[in-house]
Amino acid sequence: MRSLLATFRQFFKDMKNQKLRTLMTMFGILWGTTSVVLLMGFGTGLYNNQMERFQGLGTNIAIIWSGMTSKPWQGLPRGRNIRFTEEDVASMKANLRSPERISPEFARYGVTIKSQKNNMLARVAGVWPEFADMRNLIPMEGGRFLNAYDIMDKRRTIFIGDEVATNLFGNTRVVGQQITVNNVPFTIVGVLKRKAQNSSYSGRDYRQCWIPSSTFRTMWSHRYPDNFVVQADRPDQMETVKKEIYGMMARKYKFDPDDAEALAIWDTTEGLKFFANFFAAFRAFLVAIGCMTLITGGIGVTNIMNVVLEERTKEIGIKMALGAKKRTIMLQFLSETIVLTAIGGSLGFGVAALLIAVYPESLTEYMGRPTINVYGAAFAIGVLGVIALVSGMFPARRAANLEPVKALKLF
Repeated sequence: MRSLLATFRQFFKDMKNQKLRTLMTMFGILWGTTSVVLLMGFGTGLYNNQMERFQGLGTNIAIIWSGMTSKPWQGLPRGRNIRFTEEDVASMKANLRSPERISPEFARYGVTIKSQKNNMLARVAGVWPEFADMRNLIPMEGGRFLNAYDIMDKRRTIFIGDEVATNLFGNTRVVGQQITVNNVPFTIVGVLKRKAQNSSYSGRDYRQCWIPSSTFRTMWSHRYPDNFVVQADRPDQMETVKKEIYGMMARKYKFDPDDAEALAIWDTTEGLKFFANFFAAFRAFLVAIGCMTLITGGIGVTNIMNVVLEERTKEIGIKMALGAKKRTIMLQFLSETIVLTAIGGSLGFGVAALLIAVYPESLTEYMGRPTINVYGAAFAIGVLGVIALVSGMFPARRAANLEPVKALKLF
């Protein structure tokens, strides 16, 4: 305990004698730590923000459209249109084991939507109730999405995007209000809760409306859905889901199960994997930049400890002449290096936390909210620890390997 206290007293004495050099060295550690923490925090915030926006389209989903055969099959020519029906989708739901959820999507663009005071043109889609869970269509408080009774009874109920609600009604309460869709009256049962979304296949969801598929078919007599959406329980199950759907459709419509153009499929899980890998590499790049800055600070620590060694050579010689062991001398220099690094690192954490705390809320929509997580903090502490040990090891070994007689002769 006394030895430790003596080490601290000596350390602060050295700091006092070399104020400018010590402050500059600690600033290098401070700046390096701040860089590592901020870059990891901003990388995590940007990743979370973009992932949230990407998943605004839906989680673990694939969108499937009709296609055209590109290969002859069983005597049938290529170039045949493959068009599925709502009954096909219902058969998939009943007979296939892999899909978690599935829904057809009938669509009509440029439909006139009117309230008592305002009107606009919007896309109207006819879907099943599970469409909301697949596409992350969460209703605002007090509302709901379409349900099974809406489908069964062909009700004129409608779920609208939040921008549609604002355009038609302003800031007044919307749920329960009446609007007309192509002059047919509908009751609003829910309004989309605002969500982040950076990808779509038919426009952003806040500008769209959804009605029961049965009602849609009654109004417009569409036999063929524009597409259908399928969801897997996990991303790694999507290949099985697609294979089952392809197999079932190939048997019914007689096309080659390996004909990739018979059905057009957008598998969002593939894009998500690429997106995750890209951001993992991007965050690693940011962290590497911060680590390089921190290493530069570590070089500064090594330099100042070498200066301290030169100034205390006589003292080390006296200690070793009186019986001090090499281990004691090494531990003294290492502990001083660790204390210097710890002070600079702590100040760096504080500066980074302050900058993140005052980060403007207006920028979170584009850059996300920078976050200091446990793993990031542990990584930064680990890097600091390694740099402290490496920075102090060389001066400590030099000090421990001094010969007492030569050390005393230098002064």
